[in-house]
Amino acid sequence: MFSFEINANRLQGESVTFEPSPNQSGEFSSGAPDTIVIHFTAGSSLSSSVSVMTNPANKVSAHICIGRDGEIVQMVPFNHIAWHAGRSEWQGRERLNRYSIGIELDNAGELTPNGNGAFLSWFNKAYSGDDVFRGVHRNQQSLSYWHAYTEAQIQATFSLCQALCQHYPIHTIVGHEEISPGRKTDPGPAFPLDKLRQRLLGTEPASHPVAKIQATTVSREAVVNATGLNVRAGPGTQHEKVAEPLTKGTPVTIVKQSNGWAQVRFETTGWVSNQYLHDIE
Repeated sequence: MFSFEINANRLQGESVTFEPSPNQSGEFSSGAPDTIVIHFTAGSSLSSSVSVMTNPANKVSAHICIGRDGEIVQMVPFNHIAWHAGRSEWQGRERLNRYSIGIELDNAGELTPNGNGAFLSWFNKAYSGDDVFRGVHRNQQSLSYWHAYTEAQIQATFSLCQALCQHYPIHTIVGHEEISPGRKTDPGPAFPLDKLRQRLLGTEPASHPVAKIQATTVSREAVVNATGLNVRAGPGTQHEKVAEPLTKGTPVTIVKQSNGWAQVRFETTGWVSNQYLHDIE
C-alpha cells in the first residue's frame, strides 16, 4: 500500500510532504542514526501536531509525523538530530536524540471513559468505542483505554521503518515509553511495537515485566507544551482538578514524578501529565 524511498536524507513517496522545523541540532555523529523511536502526538490532528513541532517557541520536533490516513510530513532531514526523546536511556546510552530517528503518530493517547459510552482525551474530544483500544500498558498493571491507531497508520509506519532500516544502520526500534519509563507512555499498547521489531529486526516479542515505577523526587525546570493542561490533586485522571488549566508556554518546576505524571510547582502545586511538559535543558 505504501512505497517509500530515501534520497539525500529526505523521504520520497506519494503521500509525503516536507515542512521544515527549526527545532533541530546538527548532523548525527558517524554511525548514527542507528535507532528508531516511536511516539504518539497526544494531539487532535496531524496539522496541529506539525504546527507544534515546527514552532521554534515549543523546542520540540520529530523527523516524521504520520496522519490517520497514512499521510506523512517530514520536518527534519534524517541526517540531522531532532528533539523528540528528551531525557532518555536505553542499554547504557543516554539522550537518545543523538542516535535516533523520531516518528510521531497522530493519536490522542490515553482516554478516559465518561460513563456514557464515550471516551475523552485530555483535550476533551470524545471518541466512540470503535476508536478505542483496551489493554494493559507495558509499564502499568491495570487495563486502560487508548486511542486506536488506524490500519493505514500502522502500514505506513511499517513501510517507513523498512525503508529506514534499508538506508541506515538501524539495529534498535523502541517506544518512547521504554526509553523514558515513568515519564512517557507513548506509543502505548495500541501500537504493535513488538510485531514491528520482529518483522524488521528479527527479534522475538519480548516478555515485558510490569515496571515497578515509584514516585521519585526531582527538581528541574520545564515549560507546558499543550493548550489547557489540567492540574490535578494526584497522579491520574481519577483525581479532581485543583487549578485552572495551564496555558502553553507556562514555566513550571517539576518536584516529583510518578508513572507518567509530574507534580509541578507554579503559583500553586498540582499534578499534570508528563506528556505535555518539555524540559528546559
